[in-house]
Amino acid sequence: MPGRSDGGPPNDWPSVFGGSAWTRAVPDSADDLDWYLHLFAPAQPDWNWRNPAVGDFFEEVLRFWLDRGVDGVRIDVAHGLFKAEGLPDMGARPPRADGLRINPLARDQEEVHDVYRRWRRVAEEYAPPRLLVGEVNLPPDRAARFTRPDELHQSFAFTFMGIGWDADAWLRVADELERVRRRSGSLPTWALENHDVQRAVTRFGGGEAGERRARAALVAMLGFPGCAYVFQGQELGLPEVDVPDSAKRDPMWERAGVSRDAVRVPLPWTAAADGFHGFSAVRDGASSWLPQPVGWGAYAVDRQAQDGASMLSLLRAATRIRRALVGDGTLRSGDPAEWSLTPGGVLLCRRSGGFVVALAMGDQHAPLLAGRVVLSSAPLASGMLPPDAAAWVLTG
Repeated sequence: MPGRSDGGPPNDWPSVFGGSAWTRAVPDSADDLDWYLHLFAPAQPDWNWRNPAVGDFFEEVLRFWLDRGVDGVRIDVAHGLFKAEGLPDMGARPPRADGLRINPLARDQEEVHDVYRRWRRVAEEYAPPRLLVGEVNLPPDRAARFTRPDELHQSFAFTFMGIGWDADAWLRVADELERVRRRSGSLPTWALENHDVQRAVTRFGGGEAGERRARAALVAMLGFPGCAYVFQGQELGLPEVDVPDSAKRDPMWERAGVSRDAVRVPLPWTAAADGFHGFSAVRDGASSWLPQPVGWGAYAVDRQAQDGASMLSLLRAATRIRRALVGDGTLRSGDPAEWSLTPGGVLLCRRSGGFVVALAMGDQHAPLLAGRVVLSSAPLASGMLPPDAAAWVLTG
């Protein structure tokens, strides 16, 4: 795109990763003064979705993968395909959210919904229909518009992802998502972690307390109505890693001094350090993309698989029980839920079929509702739920 008459970029938009969102198409040319837009890294040019050929091309891309049997696709920055007509200047600097600058002219444009209606028709041509999941980092009422019956199937509940160990905050977010759900019919898609936010163990206080709370939060999330996603390493209870500055790879680090590398360190598959704890084959003089810390093998899959009290074993038990409760009709995602907070700091989610999720976020042991406990993140004490623990109770 041609720049301004003074030779500068076409507008004043910043990149999410820091600096300008524009880079010269041919930096070394004195004659070619065109620029290209990249809301993220320069190696990630934005497509011009107002050109019909782009939509046709991406339908081919979608079909390419669906024809090969993938179950679905995740659309990155799903709310950011279209930009405001004419790419006007922003003027004032955008607000910041989750450490990333937000440009209202480069997100949530109405035309994007036609793209997802088109993709939904494509997904439903397959048997079984394929899943479309959107990374839609918008407030719940706006994000819900992306999961209307003829658009995406799911979008992540970003208001939930990233909150701390705060009972009032959990209740506030749950109530908001429930209101949107009842109004729009769009089920929440829960996630505690992703590649951009702090690990739950660290976010919830670190150390033993953080580990207990991360276990409890995982159990609670898997019991909430709707869909749930587990980020790689969350099932192992991995904490944040202190990656040395010299080893950081995140493009945001170079452009804005912000690094998300702490959640992207290679997973430990084996307790033995060979092959970067089983992550890949070792070659002479090789190093992993990001350095694994000393003691990383303590979280290894092979070790946790043999420990019935590990985070991995807890996740496997939770998904097994959840599948059985869905299969026998006890859990029905479409039914409304009732959320409340007891004076003792226990968050309660009451679902149909007499299924209750109890999450103890206070500092005292708490009584459970009468019924059968089918899962708990920590042993009960005389029928009481200890602090920093969660349980599923069947009261019906």
